[in-house]
Amino acid sequence: MTIQTKQEVLEILTMPQDEFWSQVAPAARATCQANFGDTLLVTAMLAYTNRCKNQCLYCGMRAGNTIPRYRIPPEEILSLSERAKTDGLGRMFLLAGDDRHYGFDNLLTLVAGLRAQGYTIALGAGELEKSQYQALFDAGVEEYVLKFEMSHPDSFQRLNPSTSYQKRLQCANWVQETGMKLASGNIVDWPGQTLDELADDILLMKELNISWAPNIPYLPAANTPLAEEGGPGSFLLNNKEMAILRLMLPTIKITAQQPGVNPETGLADETGNLNAIACGANLLFCDLLPEAQAKAFRPIDQRKVSGLTHCETVAQLTGLRLDLGGQ
Repeated sequence: MTIQTKQEVLEILTMPQDEFWSQVAPAARATCQANFGDTLLVTAMLAYTNRCKNQCLYCGMRAGNTIPRYRIPPEEILSLSERAKTDGLGRMFLLAGDDRHYGFDNLLTLVAGLRAQGYTIALGAGELEKSQYQALFDAGVEEYVLKFEMSHPDSFQRLNPSTSYQKRLQCANWVQETGMKLASGNIVDWPGQTLDELADDILLMKELNISWAPNIPYLPAANTPLAEEGGPGSFLLNNKEMAILRLMLPTIKITAQQPGVNPETGLADETGNLNAIACGANLLFCDLLPEAQAKAFRPIDQRKVSGLTHCETVAQLTGLRLDLGGQ
């Protein structure tokens, strides 16, 4: 099954649920298996700060929201990551709010330390200067995570008033110009999003030639303006997007850490994860944050990711083996 055009994308987005699960999802899963074999990729995840200067209408960490704030210095992060090496983890997703006071030199120190420990590094630290992206690539960052969130400029501007759509895409281009891979994606079915917009989101991911789609459905966050407009987003539409992306971009990573019907389980919901894998997703996370900081890093409510035990359970339920990325 091949998908190339916007019309073909829309046909799947509007397809009846039974038809999708019987025809499209199995094709996406088979495509994933053809490219990745019987494996699920696992990456360690560490959020080193939850402070953010931005006022995005959907994010629980938006500036001004009253939540416990933290910054973890490089030496503490490197202590956590060193312990994770004993579990065989070799990939690191380092992420943060858009925190300009963490210190870019501290970030470079952190990257250098992780490289010395043997990690391959994906980093999400927001919009930076072109020279800073180059410095991060030179320090050893292989992949940069910068979600465009929504592909229509007017929607982006309303929901992301602290920046602009043009700046976001310019930063994405700068990332790729350095030689880093670009991970980028959208929010699926936020209040007011049309299927036309969602289809354009998917086509933009193809146009950007992304390496990883970190998409999740819209999940309301407390004390945010968008939460007053509705939600959560459709899990079925999110599953459909994953399947479309797998068929359009067979070799990318797609986040399998997805929510289910029980909000208390967060992104570690077994059913949500299994449905994502059935649609071609293949990437799970192992959160290394101590409990207090893990609860405070909350762009969405109930972000709960969980640890390696959860990944092992998902592998057992799917009959797949975990690729931890270590030696």
